[in-house]
Amino acid sequence: MLPREPVFHVKICGVTSADDARMVAAAGADAIGLNFVTGSPRCLTAAAAREVAAAIPDDVLVVGVFAGMPADDVKRVVAEVGLDAVQLHGHLSGDGVVDLPEVCGDLAPLIVIRAVRLGADGLGAARSWMAEAAAAGHAPAMAVVDAAVTAATAAGQLGGTGATVDWSQLAAAGDLGIPMAVAGGLTPFNVAEAVAASGAAAVDTASGVESAPGRKDPAKVWEFCRAAREALTAIRSASRDALVEVHGVLASLRGGGGGDDAPRSPAPTAADPDALVARARAAGLTVTTRAEGDLAGLPVAVDLAAARIVQEA
Repeated sequence: MLPREPVFHVKICGVTSADDARMVAAAGADAIGLNFVTGSPRCLTAAAAREVAAAIPDDVLVVGVFAGMPADDVKRVVAEVGLDAVQLHGHLSGDGVVDLPEVCGDLAPLIVIRAVRLGADGLGAARSWMAEAAAAGHAPAMAVVDAAVTAATAAGQLGGTGATVDWSQLAAAGDLGIPMAVAGGLTPFNVAEAVAASGAAAVDTASGVESAPGRKDPAKVWEFCRAAREALTAIRSASRDALVEVHGVLASLRGGGGGDDAPRSPAPTAADPDALVARARAAGLTVTTRAEGDLAGLPVAVDLAAARIVQEA
């Protein structure tokens, strides 16, 4: 099953002024985050956020970042400010600042982006949360993988701290069935490495492009957007090249020829999954397992966003 396109590719979060918003948009970001989390140095009132949002071009997504705010209050801010999407950044569970799965249903039909974190089980807790949100009738459209925090972390410290994600661990954790962005301590100097190591379809940063909390540094923003877009383009190009190879494998499994661009060498059969995995790895893909796959009845799904082929267990 091919995943949806990401809601955004390059997001600059924690923008606090109209001037910064115009600069960030000009630099090439396709999403800007406005923070409504109490305790954050980038937190805005609805009135201040409305002024910032008014400066953002129509083709740039305006995302409101919330943590633990009741759904009715979130919807009020969305309407008052003119937000395009909502990012839930609270804990997945527990007694602290929490955004429970049923909040997604309460926010329908708004676009919801969910911040998640790697744990001892990788993305296991995040997958459970997503499943419960889907059962509530409105699953998130995208996930942002941010740096790990403790259960006692205050709302204002849930993001924008400069702490990084373990990118190789994220790559090994598999997907969530929706596009994923990598966040946490990204700067103009490490964003390309983060994209290459994690396979993420998008990036998100706040503190990594600032001169002070809430004040964006134009040189850092422009360089970050340039480096991020180059890295994401390279990942997508590698995905397309790898898909040509995989297409030939799948066509052979179906009994077809695979078209003019398909490889002509012998392909493995459906009864030879080890050979299929070997061909996938030879095409430069990461092979993981997933519980379901529905590509033309075959036990295989191709994930373009993360450039991996998934062999059903």
